Amino acid sequence: MQDTAATATAFSNLPLSPSMLANLDQLGYRDMTPIQARSLPAILERRDVIAQAKTGSGKTAAFGIGILHKLNPAWFAIQGLVLCPTRELADQVAQELRRLARFTENIKILTLTGGSPMGPQIGSLEHGAHIVVGTPGRILDHIGRGSIKLSTVQTLVLDEADRMTDMGFQDEMASIAKACPERRQTLLFSATYPDDIRKVGGAFLRDPVEIKVEAQHDAGRIEQRFYAVAPEQRNQAVARLLRHYRPVSALAFCNTKIHCRELAAELRAQGFSALALYGELEQRERDEILIQFVNQSCSVLVATDVAARGLDIQTLGTVINVDVSKDTEVHIHRIGRTGRGSAAGLALNLCTPGEKKWVKLIEQYQNGPVAWYELDALDAPDAAEAETGDGALQAPMVTLCIMGGKKDKLRPGDLLGALTADVGLRKEQVGKINVSEFVTYVALERHIARDAARKLSNSNIKGKSFKMRFLRESD
Repeated sequence: MQDTAATATAFSNLPLSPSMLANLDQLGYRDMTPIQARSLPAILERRDVIAQAKTGSGKTAAFGIGILHKLNPAWFAIQGLVLCPTRELADQVAQELRRLARFTENIKILTLTGGSPMGPQIGSLEHGAHIVVGTPGRILDHIGRGSIKLSTVQTLVLDEADRMTDMGFQDEMASIAKACPERRQTLLFSATYPDDIRKVGGAFLRDPVEIKVEAQHDAGRIEQRFYAVAPEQRNQAVARLLRHYRPVSALAFCNTKIHCRELAAELRAQGFSALALYGELEQRERDEILIQFVNQSCSVLVATDVAARGLDIQTLGTVINVDVSKDTEVHIHRIGRTGRGSAAGLALNLCTPGEKKWVKLIEQYQNGPVAWYELDALDAPDAAEAETGDGALQAPMVTLCIMGGKKDKLRPGDLLGALTADVGLRKEQVGKINVSEFVTYVALERHIARDAARKLSNSNIKGKSFKMRFLRESD
C-alpha cells in the first residue's frame, strides 16, 4: 500500500465544482485538516481508503465530499451508504452531510438507526434517498425486510470501524457490504488500528491506500496531569479533582460498566450532578443521559469507551481517566475529546501502581515523560463546604421533558415563546431545546425550573396542553 499526500492544503486545489467550493468557503472550510489533505486526493480518484484519524479531525467532511463529488442528484437512488456505531454519531454525520450538500438542490439524506419506529423509516425509503446514514443492526433489518436496496451504492463508508468491531458488528458489516455492488468505493475510517481492523479492511477493500494521521495532540492545547493513587482511593480522588478544578462539564472514563455505575452513584452521594453511560442501556435512557450532559443538566458523565463513542461535545473542559487505558491509542482518543478547535483542554489521569506499565507505553508513544502531580497538593474543601456540598458540582440547568414533539408540530420557537411570553422567563434562563418525534427536552436554569414548569403546565403551547416531567438526575 502507498500513501498519498496533498502538496497544498487549500480546498480550492482539489478538482471540485465551483458550487461545492463556494459552499465549503461559506461553511468556513478553506484549509484542509491533515486527514482531509492526505485522504481527499485518493478519495476523489475513487480509490479505496483505510484512514486512521481521531474524532474531531475532519474525517466526516473528507468522506462526505467524496460521496457528494460523484453523486448524481437526478438519479434518485441510494448512491452513498455510511455505517456508524451509534445513533448519536449517525445523526451528527447526517447533519454534517446535509450542510456539505447545500451547494445543490434536492439531495435527500436519510438516517436509519435503531431506537426509532420502523414504519416511518420504511415510508421514507419508499420515497427514495440519495445517501443513507445508519447503524449496522437497523440497516440489516431493512435488508431483511426488503425495504432497502443497496444495488446502486457507489460509496460505502465504515465510520469508526474500530468501535463497530468492538461492539460486535463484524457480521453485520460483512452482510451489508455483500448487499452492495462489488464495484464500489469503500472508505474505512478508524480512530485506532488494531489487527481486527486490518482483517476487516482485507475483506471489504480492494488495494486500499492506507493513511495514518499521527494521533498526537498539541501539548500546548491539552495539558495532561498524572496522579498516583491507591486502588481504593480512586473514586474519592475523582471527587477531589472535580472540587479543585471545578470544570463546567467533565467526561470521566472507566474501563468497566460496574465501575461507571459505582463512581456515578458515589459522586451523586457527595452532591455532584453525575450520570453513568455504558452499554446495555435502553436507547431512550441513553438519549436522555446525553441530552442532559450536552445541555448542562449533568456536570459529570462517567462512561466506558464504547458508550462514549460518537459523542460530539464542543465545550468539554476536562477529561478524567479514572482508569488508565491499556491501549495507548484509546488513551490519546480519550484526551482528544477536550481542547477541541482552539480551546484549551485538561486531561487528568489517575494511576495505581499496577497501571504504571501502561503509562510507560504512553510515554513511549508521545516521545517524552508524562507530568506527575501530588493529590495532596490540591485544595481540599473546608469543613463548611464539605458539610453543605457547596464544593460539589451542581449542574446549572435541569431538563424538562414535554410529551409532545414533531408529530404535534412543535418547534423550538414555540417552546421558547411559551416560556418567555406566558411563563415570563428571560431568554438566558432557557437553554438547549431538543425536539424529537414524540417528545421535547428543554433545559431550564435550575433555580427557576420548578416554578417555570408549574406555570407552563397550566398554560397551552400552540393551543394544546401537554404532560411534562423532569428528567431524573440519577440512573
